[in-house]
Amino acid sequence: MTVRIGTRASKLALTQTQQTADQLAAVGGFPVELVHITTEGDVKTGSLSQMGGTGVFVAALRDALLQDTCDVAVHSLKDLPTGAAPGLTIAATPKRADVRDVLCARDGLKLADLPQGAKVGTGSPRRAAQLRAARPDLDVQDIRGNVDTRLGRVPGLPGNAAGAPGDLDAVVLAAAGLERIGRLDAVSEFFETDVMLPAPGQGSLAIECRTADAPRKAGSTEGSQGVLAQALAALNDEDTRLAVTAERAVLARLEAGCAAPVGAFAYRKGSMLYLEAAVCAVDGTKTVREKKATDGLTEVGATLLGIEVAELLLAAGAAEIADLAAS
Repeated sequence: MTVRIGTRASKLALTQTQQTADQLAAVGGFPVELVHITTEGDVKTGSLSQMGGTGVFVAALRDALLQDTCDVAVHSLKDLPTGAAPGLTIAATPKRADVRDVLCARDGLKLADLPQGAKVGTGSPRRAAQLRAARPDLDVQDIRGNVDTRLGRVPGLPGNAAGAPGDLDAVVLAAAGLERIGRLDAVSEFFETDVMLPAPGQGSLAIECRTADAPRKAGSTEGSQGVLAQALAALNDEDTRLAVTAERAVLARLEAGCAAPVGAFAYRKGSMLYLEAAVCAVDGTKTVREKKATDGLTEVGATLLGIEVAELLLAAGAAEIADLAAS
């Protein structure tokens, strides 16, 4: 059997899907082929928040799975809505890459060194809010485009194409995406999570398939024990699964839309799972931030941790400082 793997056709999506396909083929011993799927987010222009948030990158891939156009879809986990998709299952979350956001600035400048009023581009309300909190004087601009297009907005970055506009002083992107396409040399600063909390699920991939093909859990009759299911199970990293489950539970409890300025980061250390989350006013003037830990190292325990942190954020006024329903 040939396993068909659905992917968006962007450079980053193709790269991370090909890497996943190679791993699945190596583990499962079956041939794979990539199926290019065009999503609404790839066709439409304009602000991501105006289009309905990151979910616009997901719907077409999920439709392709349900219509048997492909067998597996590879998503950036932070693009997935928190609600369940009937008939589909996140079968694996491979080991997470670098969760941090990065600054790619002209002349190798760091955030503190950018001149007053410098133009910094990002398509993320979360990043924009945290940038303004750190540097209220910056001119933060909403931008769209793939990674290479965004980097081309900053003059002098390594790897930029000739004739790139170079009209910004810096852009903020995810370290994981730059690493996957080999452009980490454009980074002038890695933001630690005390400066900029990442998006829930950032740096993680989600491998989704039809529920009937997903690995069968102990004590369940749902799912499969076939070759594809076994290969998917082998790619799953349990520490990553726990962390992103906690982070996404924060979003779900806040009933936060894709464009809400919410950051969250969880990680396992020893016998504990730690979670920190923040909600920011888009103008950067207010932030509420909470942290908590649990020794419940199960998906239920991780979900409860996320809910508890979200409750703390709401009690601290998160709903008053940000439009959590922003899509």
